[in-house]
Amino acid sequence: MANTAIQMTGVGDVDNNVSRTPVSTRMSFSSPRRGATVSFHNINYSVKMKSGFMCKRKVTQKNILIELKFLDVLAARKDPAGLSGEVLIDGAPQPPNFKCLSGYVVQDDVVMGTLTVRENLRFSAALRLPKSIRQREKDEKVERLIQELGLSKVADSRVGTQLIRGVSGGERKRTSIGMELIFDPSVLFLDEPTTGLDASTANSVLMLLKRMANSGRTIILSIHQPRYSIYRLFDSLTLLLGGRLVYHGPAQDALDYFSEIGYICEPHNNPADFFLDVINGESTAVALNKLYDIEELDQEQLSSSLKGIEDRLVEEYKTSASNKQTKSELERIIQGKDYSKRPKSRTITYSTSFCHQFNWVLRRTFRDLMLNPQTSLVQIGVMIFLALVVGAIFFGVKDNMSGIQNRMGALFFITSNQCFSSMSSAELFITERKLFVHEYISGYYRVSVYFLSKVLSDILTLRTIPAIIFSCVVYWMIGLKASAEAFFIFLFSIILVSYTATSMTLAISADQTVVGIANIVINMIFVFMMIFSGLLVNLPSVADWLNWLKYLSIPRYGLVAVEINEFIGLTLCDTRNTSGLEMQVCTTGEEFLSEQGIHYSTWGLWQNHLALGIMTLIFLIIAYLKLRFIKKFT
Repeated sequence: MANTAIQMTGVGDVDNNVSRTPVSTRMSFSSPRRGATVSFHNINYSVKMKSGFMCKRKVTQKNILIELKFLDVLAARKDPAGLSGEVLIDGAPQPPNFKCLSGYVVQDDVVMGTLTVRENLRFSAALRLPKSIRQREKDEKVERLIQELGLSKVADSRVGTQLIRGVSGGERKRTSIGMELIFDPSVLFLDEPTTGLDASTANSVLMLLKRMANSGRTIILSIHQPRYSIYRLFDSLTLLLGGRLVYHGPAQDALDYFSEIGYICEPHNNPADFFLDVINGESTAVALNKLYDIEELDQEQLSSSLKGIEDRLVEEYKTSASNKQTKSELERIIQGKDYSKRPKSRTITYSTSFCHQFNWVLRRTFRDLMLNPQTSLVQIGVMIFLALVVGAIFFGVKDNMSGIQNRMGALFFITSNQCFSSMSSAELFITERKLFVHEYISGYYRVSVYFLSKVLSDILTLRTIPAIIFSCVVYWMIGLKASAEAFFIFLFSIILVSYTATSMTLAISADQTVVGIANIVINMIFVFMMIFSGLLVNLPSVADWLNWLKYLSIPRYGLVAVEINEFIGLTLCDTRNTSGLEMQVCTTGEEFLSEQGIHYSTWGLWQNHLALGIMTLIFLIIAYLKLRFIKKFT
């Protein structure tokens, strides 16, 4: 017989504490395969809550679960700090890499929306199945899964994003389930799989899960207030209130149990809704039994009343026959076994090598960029338009004194523009945060693989190509030094400025969750860098205690490099009328650079590129470390 545990969760507020109300069920079906038995023993989970500021900050400990269970705890996706108790798989402790061996479907359906259903499933198969399985066999498994999930008609349709119309909500949910079923896990967890679905679609998804349970797979899920047609699929029920157990036993006996302790379900009422009302103190059964007259209580008395209901429900269950039976079964599972040496750490294991992961993740990332016009074609179009505008404003600079001002203005704008245009990379890691965290802790790929893939794709498509197009247009329209060597040095300098600014943006935004906050910080930093770039203020005249800030300015290094490249060998002459006589006054580019405090030697030029390269490397390391150590537990 296949024993399948399904956990359903609703949300209620008890005395200003949000309590998730799990309802777990068990369905048994005849099958040659037997699902894994998941048991949990004396689970306690607490978190540290911080309040106040600086020296007055207080740290308090809040109990979330008290001798109970919770979906993320069972799936080994909760921060192990503050967690105690045992979660056993077939009577044995969870392996350290259990979250990589079990399937977990998150509530928000984190799949790549620009890819088709088949492409998403092939991606999961490529990274979660070992390389010993040939690609043809993986593709055959994908096709079988598409058939089983009823996705044949939409297999080649994009899943969909905010800008791309995709498949329906139910088809998207089934795609998420397929991503986890591809490696045939013995245990499948689902977090509220009916969220955002209409009643009919939700029912079809749960019927799909029932068929999978019938095939001998253990399924544990949470769900918010299921309709009766869904609720009746289950025959075992667990209710939690304020982190404590108030009922666990056969679902068909639950109504009788609550009736015995004074809570009677009205005719035609959905049992799931009734249970939530009872544990939250909102059931009409409370008023009918005259335990509390809610309408006549003030807020303080109401809180006390709800606390009294909670305590009563907990105590009633502790003395019930269902509780005694559950404890007896748990004691049977752990009888004669010592779990003192259970694994203390949680690790992530991978089915494929670094190179294999890098190949697939990089291909997916490039394809995602190409299918997102707002991040590729639009940016190139904006760059071309901006280059034409700048080229028209500074068109055909002259070799005179006004030419100095025009050249400086153009070069300053070009380098500053490269910095500010890199702000679009702030969302590189933020928009895919949930997708990355889910795939990483599920064992799809290493952090380094994801980091390198995202950085390379962004640099090549959104930084290098636009910078080349921009430079080719603006350089010759302005009429800068007409030599191949000077052009390629200019191009190299502009691209390097773009790389450095992008890497700084990534370093700042890698651990952020809101793009707007990251953009504010980055924009402020670039403004300060622009002040110390060398045009708005004469740097040699700046006080010593502030002058060191110029070494942190990205646009300064770029501006100095293109200034040296442009002004060396340049002679600028003006005709001036002095006492009725016309005189030609000339100055060299080297003299102008000296007035600006710029060393125009060969080393003076290339040291700027070296500085930008070092800054790029440092920022990328910071970005990687932030990504590596961001919070990945719920």
